[in-house]
Amino acid sequence: MPTLADLVVKHSALDAADLEWMHSLVSDWQLLADLSFADLILWIPGRDGWIAVAQMRPTTGPTVYHDDVVGTVVAKGERPLIETAWAERRICREGDPDWSTGVPVREETIPVRRSLEGDFIAVIQRSTNLSSARTPSRLELTYLQSASDLAQMVAEGRFPFAEAEPMLVRSPRVGDGLLRLDRSGRVTYASPNALSAYRRLGLHADLVGSELGKTTADLCYRDEPINEDLMLVASGKAPRETEVEKGGTVVQLRAIPLIVGGGRIGALVLIRDVTELRRRERELLTKDATIREIHHRVKNNLQTVAALLRLQARRLRVPEGREALEEAVRRVGSIAIVHETLAQMPEELVEFDDIADRVISMTAEVSVTPALVRRVGSFGILPAAVATPIAMVLTELLQNAVEHGFAHQTGRVEVLVSRDQDLLEVVVADEGRGLPEDFDLETSANLGLQIVRTLVVGELSGRLGIAPRPTGGTEVSLTIPINPT
Repeated sequence: MPTLADLVVKHSALDAADLEWMHSLVSDWQLLADLSFADLILWIPGRDGWIAVAQMRPTTGPTVYHDDVVGTVVAKGERPLIETAWAERRICREGDPDWSTGVPVREETIPVRRSLEGDFIAVIQRSTNLSSARTPSRLELTYLQSASDLAQMVAEGRFPFAEAEPMLVRSPRVGDGLLRLDRSGRVTYASPNALSAYRRLGLHADLVGSELGKTTADLCYRDEPINEDLMLVASGKAPRETEVEKGGTVVQLRAIPLIVGGGRIGALVLIRDVTELRRRERELLTKDATIREIHHRVKNNLQTVAALLRLQARRLRVPEGREALEEAVRRVGSIAIVHETLAQMPEELVEFDDIADRVISMTAEVSVTPALVRRVGSFGILPAAVATPIAMVLTELLQNAVEHGFAHQTGRVEVLVSRDQDLLEVVVADEGRGLPEDFDLETSANLGLQIVRTLVVGELSGRLGIAPRPTGGTEVSLTIPINPT
């Protein structure tokens, strides 16, 4: 399915500012579709006719178009209503419903102007399914009047709001609750959902006829300073969002000033009770903080274990025992590095490049063999369940390459990394003395290689290969599947 930007670039000569205005319109035109009980299709003039570049269905009524029409091209002259709206720069409506699809459909077209002084750049086709038409209620009449005002603002270049602050991730919708205000900020209509939200804030009187800003402030800010955004939103003077809280109930408000013909005639205020949503967010924040604290404590405990092992190694007079304890210290240290990183991350995901560089640095610091170790490529972000075993594997392979590959001679080791969404491929290549002639990974008694094989093949379901390099030295290759989530 082509995107709006793809279609605009391919079929028209509209510039970047025009495209940005259309993106803003499309990101917020669910409001117009719901208030109109109608489908919306955005048409732009192109080289070959009119091109449908975006589509929106209503959540408040039946749709007209069950199939997507985005990408449809119609020749000039085939849609007279679109042509009229574009040529005469006005909202056009058909006199009689169209029955060509088997259901009665009322068609309207709205020219889209980019800002007050900008050019007209597109036309919105508004199609209403009249199959369930009946005598409208007061709620529906308020919706339709508000939709008419909003459509006029689109034609005048006043909607979407160029100066508006970014909306929250989940702004209130028409069905969540709607208030209509007059020019002075008094409520002229309150939907049942909006009234219920204010009841939960503690309102006992009727909202209609009250001044929304004062009423809300009296409910929620009687004994504390008033939120500055509240008065702007509740009076409908600025296109903003805010939240109010009272007695554990949290209500989100969004204001849409209605400016028609150069004057402000009132405003719409969308209401949504977000109490449960905020409670869950606080629970998640608490859980994340707890998990990070656990990782921090695990890291501290592992460092304590490493310190005890290091102290014990210093007291041993048997070289083999001291070497075994020092290897254990490095293994514990590599796990501690992962937990230290997780203690600072909000999710169970790890930026592994930093961990890899610290493992490389740790290997160089504790090795008695001088070696130059460098990383080429990026591990990227890995799940914690993958990061911990890979850190241990990298520690073992680098230690083997430095200590057993060079035999106390200076050399170079490269960690070559490549990955896509599903697979991570790592090659640890050294220029050392190479593998013994009778080497067999399956029967090797080297503890480090046994750990690597168990982690890569058994725990990560990956593939492990060890082979001589053509230019001398050893090359260990890992292919590990990554969970994209």
